[in-house]
Amino acid sequence: MASAAIQSSPTLDKISNLHPCFSGKAHMTRGRIHLPVSPSCNIGCKFCKRSLTKTEMRPGTAMEIITPEKALELLDKALQICSEITVAGIAGPGDTLATPHALKTFRLIHEKYPHLICCLSTNGLLLERYAESLVEAGVRTITVTVNAVDPDILKDICSYVVLNGQQYVGKEGAALLIEAQKRGIKKMAELGAIVKINIVLIPGINDNHIGEIARTVKDLGASIINIIPLIPQHQLSHIPAPTCQELAKARMEAEEYLPVFRHCRHCRADACGIPGKKDLAELLYETRGIQETFSHG
Repeated sequence: MASAAIQSSPTLDKISNLHPCFSGKAHMTRGRIHLPVSPSCNIGCKFCKRSLTKTEMRPGTAMEIITPEKALELLDKALQICSEITVAGIAGPGDTLATPHALKTFRLIHEKYPHLICCLSTNGLLLERYAESLVEAGVRTITVTVNAVDPDILKDICSYVVLNGQQYVGKEGAALLIEAQKRGIKKMAELGAIVKINIVLIPGINDNHIGEIARTVKDLGASIINIIPLIPQHQLSHIPAPTCQELAKARMEAEEYLPVFRHCRHCRADACGIPGKKDLAELLYETRGIQETFSHG
């Protein structure tokens, strides 16, 4: 299965014409849907505050958590009202590999809509474990959030890591996550997927580390980088968002190694439509409030 997937893998140039989250060319013309099937997370990022809400426009938020079967129903509806959709993505609101729902959803989508690009966002902790299953389920593009490749820096960004039922904190947890991310990125690239790296730019913590991250992920097989300015909240609410100058500097440093995507809009986990042009998410959901399956742990 994996070898066949490699032979049919897309190139970054081809994806650039179809994926609004990988290319400025497609950002204003192609649509995507994010399906919020992933309720829980296995790491504790100090800037992450996940919630079920209609009003906040940022990652980690959704109107509700849905089942894989419901996700397919919503995709059916979304394609009827937005013919420009080329990408079916899963980006939370928890980590997509912390529960089995994302993988099941992709299998359903790939069977019914094999022409759609299946795209996954993850923290990468379990990426190596599920890499071959993801490719077999049709995932051809993947985004991994890598905020540092030095445990001394990452320990100030990530509070804990939970793996196989055990919690790791501090530098030990940070080192475990970094090594898992490296193995997962390398594995997905070897299987033919296009890997994008998200970096949350945090002034005073990782802002002088961007070039090292970019160099490392390029060597692992990543194809493109997206630098996301910090939203000051949760445990990092005291740190201001980076200035335009700081963001530009970080992008220039990353661009010495890989192309940089410059159109990120902090999309919600249930976003739908053409980014920056048409938002259709509220047409898809009948919000029933916070569900007991949602977890911040």
